[in-house]
Amino acid sequence: MLANAKRIYSEAFEAGLKPDPLMTVSEWSDRFRFLPQKASAEPGRWRTTRTPFLKEIMDSLSPSSPIERVIFMKGSQLGGTECGNNWLGFIIHMAPGPLMVVQPTVELGKRWSRQRMAPMIEETPALRGLVKEPRERDSGNTILSKEFKGGVMIITGANSAVGLRSMPVRYLFLDEIDGYPHDVEGEGDPVGLAEKRAATFARRKILLVSTPTVKGVSRIEKEFEASDQRKYFVPCPFCGHKQWLQWGGIVFERDEKGKLIPDSVAYKCEGCEKLIPEHHKTWMLDNGEWQPTNPETPANIAGFHLSSLYSPIGWKGWVAIVKDFLESKKDPIALKTWVNTTLGECWEQEGDSVDDQSLFGRREEYGPEIPLGVGILTAGVDVMDDRLEVTVVGWGKGEESWVIDHAIIYGDPARPQTWEELDQYLNEPLEHESGASLRIAACAIDTGGHHTASVYNFVKPRQIRRVYAIKGINQPGRPIVARPSISNEAKVHLFPVGSDTCKELIYARLRISEPGPGYCHFPMSADAEYFAQLSAEKCVTKYVKGFPVRQWIKIRARNDSLDCFCYALAALAILGINSKKLEGLVDRLQHREEGDEAKVAQGSGRNWVMEWQ
Repeated sequence: MLANAKRIYSEAFEAGLKPDPLMTVSEWSDRFRFLPQKASAEPGRWRTTRTPFLKEIMDSLSPSSPIERVIFMKGSQLGGTECGNNWLGFIIHMAPGPLMVVQPTVELGKRWSRQRMAPMIEETPALRGLVKEPRERDSGNTILSKEFKGGVMIITGANSAVGLRSMPVRYLFLDEIDGYPHDVEGEGDPVGLAEKRAATFARRKILLVSTPTVKGVSRIEKEFEASDQRKYFVPCPFCGHKQWLQWGGIVFERDEKGKLIPDSVAYKCEGCEKLIPEHHKTWMLDNGEWQPTNPETPANIAGFHLSSLYSPIGWKGWVAIVKDFLESKKDPIALKTWVNTTLGECWEQEGDSVDDQSLFGRREEYGPEIPLGVGILTAGVDVMDDRLEVTVVGWGKGEESWVIDHAIIYGDPARPQTWEELDQYLNEPLEHESGASLRIAACAIDTGGHHTASVYNFVKPRQIRRVYAIKGINQPGRPIVARPSISNEAKVHLFPVGSDTCKELIYARLRISEPGPGYCHFPMSADAEYFAQLSAEKCVTKYVKGFPVRQWIKIRARNDSLDCFCYALAALAILGINSKKLEGLVDRLQHREEGDEAKVAQGSGRNWVMEWQ
């Protein structure tokens, strides 16, 4: 294996001594690249004219360009992924050398290799014979290692220190860097570790690509701000004034019912102030140009920023973007996603904490037990040394929520009697305002305390009833809930829960001031201590090994009601009920007929644990 590695590196080194081709990456793409049927909405020969704004980005990656470091901060539906893939194809075909591709995790690297890299090689004739087929016994040709004449491609994850220090490379593609950990296995910053691999090559090329996340902690924002900050300026079809497209320039109207009037969506020119219909966009893109807005930077660093407003006709249009905005602005978390993925901009946090006194003043009288807007119930259980605390939450349209009850079951969790009392509590049917009898559809119980074995013993025979074991993961960017594992002694399905993400979502919703999607309702039975615990944490920015990291810290001793709310939210996420299904559950309860109670209360009867296997 060592001899094989030396051979590969020697071939790559010799290839690196040859003169680089004069052909640019965009020229190569137009001549040789084919988009695969299975991974592209527009399969067939690549045409740079379809996305003219990508030409300069690709050509900056060409050997003839003096640019060494290319930063691409972007929205979605712009062809950014294929732009990077074109560069990789060019390297394999025209300028071979050692190459590394880094995805946020090793698993994502494997998925990228299967779903992006393999189809490109298969559908592009110029590459088909250059990259060897993966063979089970050939470690040089696996899903994470691709040999080609004169070079090798190593695919790894930012969570693997071993992968990041595997070998020196001339080319480095760092994809979705805002999803990287800030410290990998105690060895430091993954971007820094990866870039050391290219330090010995004089003609190196480094591409950093990502959708941004939160302002102040976003990697791609930091990289872009250190660049010449290029924007794509397009001319007005009426006056010729050149401007870069911004959300503030989009104008639209709504009818008397508040629905968008599609024909009203246009872009207001900064120069003549005329409204530009979107059908002019193709001409505008063809005649656009990149202009640096921060010229006082090193000449070998180029930064590019693009929002989805530039998406070509037939992809994501302005009408769709406005519709997404009107829908997402109802929910702060959805709006954050829209800002990141559509505008390609960082989300600026409105605040890091919530006011418990203002929440206390929002209490309502609702009942008899469950308000009419609720369609389903979930529960979250926190386990302490002398008690169990449980919150029952009702969920309605747009995940509008109603806290139904917060109960404390005193007793040692090591004693069966304590769990028997919880079992009785979870099984108690509750009356809905429609007259239906509702039961708790799912319950999530934390395993992170001193009574993990007791939790497993309680959960194992009740998984069929959608009682789940969960484990909180304090790491930014984790999903609310991920695929469970059974690598525990009890062989119980253990669901990892993104605690930071849950708290971020709940706090954002607590700031919503008007009932509707995402709004949180509280009963008159909730006391001041409940709200003190619900607001017991705040998010702060700390510097860890020189990098800004958002962390949740306690500002009060107890946060039990916050944890329980998080777990009830996780239980809803485990059920996987989308907004359409949730609306259906609410509507069925509001318009139920006699005899429907059991069907509505019990749901479909499917084994939700099996859905994750």
